[in-house]
Parts: sequence; structure tokens; C-alpha cells
Amino acid sequence: MDRADAGDLGIDLGKTSCRVRLICPDGVLEGQANGAAGFAAGDEGVAQALAALDAALGQLPASALVEVRRVGIGAAGVDANREAASAFARTVAARFGAPVTVVSDALAAHAGALGGDRGTVLIAGTGAVAFHLDAGGVLQRADGWGIWVGDLGSGRWIGQEGLRRSLQARDLIGPPTSLAEPAAALGGGLEELPRYVSDSPQPQRLLAGFAPTVLRHAEAGDRVAAAIVDEAVRHLSATAAACTPPKDRVSVVGGLTSSDWFLERLVASLGSLGLDVTPPVADAVAGALLICTSPSLPHERLAIRV
Repeated sequence: MDRADAGDLGIDLGKTSCRVRLICPDGVLEGQANGAAGFAAGDEGVAQALAALDAALGQLPASALVEVRRVGIGAAGVDANREAASAFARTVAARFGAPVTVVSDALAAHAGALGGDRGTVLIAGTGAVAFHLDAGGVLQRADGWGIWVGDLGSGRWIGQEGLRRSLQARDLIGPPTSLAEPAAALGGGLEELPRYVSDSPQPQRLLAGFAPTVLRHAEAGDRVAAAIVDEAVRHLSATAAACTPPKDRVSVVGGLTSSDWFLERLVASLGSLGLDVTPPVADAVAGALLICTSPSLPHERLAIRV
């Protein structure tokens, strides 16, 4: 799959993290920093994206960045505000004096996971969304509707459910759960959780940060946590199936896949729906580079080139 050459810079700019990868003649240089809100935030989103990119690139030797000749970027919010994404691309292109290709972070993840081929990628991270791309470049989407009205089964959803059910246990309107203790420690007491979450500038990241705790307690046998996980698996499976033809390929990526225990359950559920689950070929950075260097891919009609 790897068609990148020396001087190619790949960037995965999500809401949680910004990862950069520079292909050099004698190896690969990588950096990582916090992500940005996405281009849906307009000018502020562009400013945040540039700051996140600067922080990640700051981990690479300045001398190496002089050699950049092409830039492939997958970024959050591209489809929500293509004008802002184009402005970001122009700024990056001017900075490096090199052509820039920008696609959504989900499309970059799709290209990386499926090696530029058709099929579905299910992204199960802070958010949750499924994208199916056919050979003609027609894209179908399910979920990805954000913290308030969507992203069912995501890390944010799992963490939020863990905190919500901890409060229910505290109020004696839900069963007791071992999640209550770590939930109380998170906000300085269960009663402080609502303010602790609402005061956060990025509540989705804060809530998603509690998801690994929910997964650990579920694996250890807590019935409340296990019920949350079961429901998350059902949500994610339904999201993938909603945009995937029967027996077509699905690849699962995202932060939740770092838990082998959770991934095993999700893969089994997807398989029970008749979907062909295949391991991802590569990551979203590689996908951004692949789209950048391969204009014949079906992803091309959704790309912004500057």
C-alpha cells in the first residue's frame, strides 16, 4: 500500500490528537500533540488546527521539515466546513511551498484501513461513525452526529454512561456499581461531576477518558459496566450495518480497539450480522498519504487539493 516517498508528510488531525509522519531518505520521523476542535468551528477551528499542527511538528527536527515536498492531511470537520478546511490547506501549502491534499479524518482512516479499496470503516474512538465507500467514490455514512445527538457506542458515550450510572447508583435509582468510586475520584465527589464535566472546554474528551475505566470494570465482572459495554457493541454494530451491504468488508479502527477484550466482542457482533470483518491495513496517517499520492482512488472526489 505504501506509495509515499521521501519528503512526503502525512498528518492525522483529529479532535483528540494530531499525529504527523515525515518520510525521510533514511527512515521515518513522527510527532504527536493534542488535537483540535475541527473546522466546523470556522476561523477558530482553523487557528486551533494550525496550533495543533505546530505542536506536533515541533517534535521533528526543523532541518527535516525543509525537505517537505507533498502533504497529505486527514482532519476533523472537513465536510462540515470545506471553506475553512481549504483556508487551512492554503496556509499549510504556503508554509511548506508544497502541494497539500486535505480530506476528512474519517476518509483518511478509511483509506488507511482498507488500503484505498472500497468497503466500510467503523471508527470507534472518542466519537463513532461508519463510512462506506464504493468503487465509484459514492460515500454513505451512519452516525458521527456528535456529542449531543449521536456517536452512539463511542468512547464518549461509554464514559458518559459510566458516570451517569454511577450517579444513579448514588441516588439508589440504579444498581450499585464499582464504577462509583473512580467516578467520584474523577470530579472530587459524585455530586461534583455535573459541574466538572460542564466546565470542561472539551467535554467529549473528558468523558471519553473515563471509557477505559468502564471497560476494565466490565472485564472484571461489574454488571453495570458490562451492560454498558454490551449496549455500546450493539450501537456500533448497528451503525456499521446501516451503511454496509451484506457480506461486504468492514474494518474497525479507533481508540476503543486498543482493548482486545472489547474488540473481540465487537468483531463477533459484526460477524453475526453477516459482515466480513478484516483487520486494518494501516492507520489514518498512511491513509492521508495514500490519498495525497494516489489521485486515482475513489476517495479523490472528496479531496481538497491546493
